[in-house]
Amino acid sequence: MAGDILSQSEIDALLSAISTGEMDADELKKEESSKRVKVYDFKRALRFSKDQIRSLTRIHDNFARLLTTYFSAQLRTYIQITVGSVDQLPYEEFIRSIPKMTVLNVFEVQPLEGRVLMEVNPNIAYAMMDRVMGGLGSSVNKIENLTEIETKIISSIFEKSLDSYQEAWESLVEIEPMMSEFEVNPQFLQMVSPNETVVVISLNIQVGETSGMINLCIPHVVLEPIIPKLSVHYWMQSDRKEPKPNEIDALKKQIHLAELSVSAELGSSNISIQDFLQLQIGDVIQLESTIDQPLVVKIGDKPKFTGQPGKTNKKIAVQIIDHLVRGEEDGE
Repeated sequence: MAGDILSQSEIDALLSAISTGEMDADELKKEESSKRVKVYDFKRALRFSKDQIRSLTRIHDNFARLLTTYFSAQLRTYIQITVGSVDQLPYEEFIRSIPKMTVLNVFEVQPLEGRVLMEVNPNIAYAMMDRVMGGLGSSVNKIENLTEIETKIISSIFEKSLDSYQEAWESLVEIEPMMSEFEVNPQFLQMVSPNETVVVISLNIQVGETSGMINLCIPHVVLEPIIPKLSVHYWMQSDRKEPKPNEIDALKKQIHLAELSVSAELGSSNISIQDFLQLQIGDVIQLESTIDQPLVVKIGDKPKFTGQPGKTNKKIAVQIIDHLVRGEEDGE
């Protein structure tokens, strides 16, 4: 059996059986390979790659940090929020995994279709409400008997946290989260079909002395339009930020102040190395251009204009008479 440790006598008996032909090594290999076959459940089809799950984890890591800052300011107590896990599973399985009575915040994420569900452990919700109302943050689980005022306070706490959710996604897509429904019984909530794949992000949260979970349930239909953006390739491209208008203006100003060398070339000629080594003062080199041809004016080391020599204020000068057309290089 797999996982069992064979004794020396059992090993000797196995080798003896193979050598005598009582057992076939090829049959053993086939049997072993057949054991590796796994049953695939089409009701629990994996529709997100590991790469896309990592991207969602990255987004919600940022959301957890933003949420920690927000709740710390609102509740004025110790808050710690971290991403516990990111999984994909059927919606029906997620609903069965959460308590029968809990805090369910449903919100839309326009312009994306569908809705997102935020399930909050009742102990956490009551601890937060107690802090908002001036208490020490003690927790009492009486979720089935929520008053109208308590419902309003709890829903308001998490509705304001949606600004942090919008900020967490802004590097990938612009969304406008808006609370649409508050519920305490998951049986009365049917966002998608039972077999629809959803991504569940579980956040571990500590509010003072109380700890619990916040689960975010995102249906596949919500993420479907932006699935290509969840790849690493997109993240690497998005990390390159476009310069702002004021940065562009400052860059143009610096470029305008940059100095360039300008030279006018009278002409050129080819000579041998032997002739070059024998040059003496007073020797004359005949240029290939004639006296009536325009000079080539170079900017840096690139020919850009044609000009004619002359004088201005008793100084040698060159007058630009035309652009030097050089095909595609003319635009440089």
